[in-house]
Amino acid sequence: MYILLVLSSSSVLCWLVNLFLVPKLRFRFVDYPGKRSSHVQPTPRGGGLSFVIVGLLFSCVSLRFGDGSRLLLLPLIGIPLAIVGLIDDRLGLPLVLRYVVHLLTASLCLGLSPLLQRSGLFSLPISPLYLSLCLFLLIAFTAVINFTNFMDGLDGLVAGCMAVTIAALALALDAPSSLWALVGALLGFLLWNWSPAKVFMGDVGSTFLGAVFAGLVLQASSWTEAFGCLLVATPLLGDACLCVSRRLLAGQRVFQAHRLHLFQRLHQAGWSHARVSLTYIGATAVLAVAMLAGGWPWVLGLAVVELLVGVWLDQCVAVPFALASKS
Repeated sequence: MYILLVLSSSSVLCWLVNLFLVPKLRFRFVDYPGKRSSHVQPTPRGGGLSFVIVGLLFSCVSLRFGDGSRLLLLPLIGIPLAIVGLIDDRLGLPLVLRYVVHLLTASLCLGLSPLLQRSGLFSLPISPLYLSLCLFLLIAFTAVINFTNFMDGLDGLVAGCMAVTIAALALALDAPSSLWALVGALLGFLLWNWSPAKVFMGDVGSTFLGAVFAGLVLQASSWTEAFGCLLVATPLLGDACLCVSRRLLAGQRVFQAHRLHLFQRLHQAGWSHARVSLTYIGATAVLAVAMLAGGWPWVLGLAVVELLVGVWLDQCVAVPFALASKS
């Protein structure tokens, strides 16, 4: 019952924040459509600030009144990312500066991870194996942040998928009720972000969500559970990972704007924003249920099936990768 109260109140609050915020964003944070855009009307970005504010508010209140769960620190750790993302949405920032903040956020989340603490990573002497593990996790964490950001290119896609993913991880990890405020805030934001979107979340929202999600994965009780939690986001992360790999093989600049993700090429093939987003959200929901019902073996099996479906969509439905690369 308390979770429902948190969900409903945070959803309404986020909607109200956007009611105030969106008119302000129209003056300085407008995303004008270009040839690589999926939208056709100038639309303000930076709306992710609304669910960042709501998530932080509920976490701070809960910490203030006695809930000492370290899961509530994850939204707080994401503050530097949100600030840098907001500035980047307005002015644009050098890639190196942004990545330094990504690494800082990843380092703080690794320090909170019970998996690494039990592995002895933070005890002396530190073995080369654990140093290698730490380096791998830092790179993987920043990859999740950037992949989430890359996938924010269609109305409702990232907000919907992340609402399902974070809700599933909150259940799997027995997270405090106040963490559900972020899920509720995403639902409130979706009312503004669903097609046709009145506002985009921008880097301020997408990087923040990527960090919170990756931080939750690292709060799992075992490496296998963490692997299962990560796989819940297969529709988003799988699309981004495969697209980046194909672009690298094609000799393209990975961080240059493009329309080569599967979700973008499905849209180019005639699928509406809502149809693409609902497909990805539904696929994420299936993996979430599998994770909660059967653990990582179930979610692994279904993730493989969904990847195969993605390959079929890529080959038989979407605009071909090579053709989209020329446009």
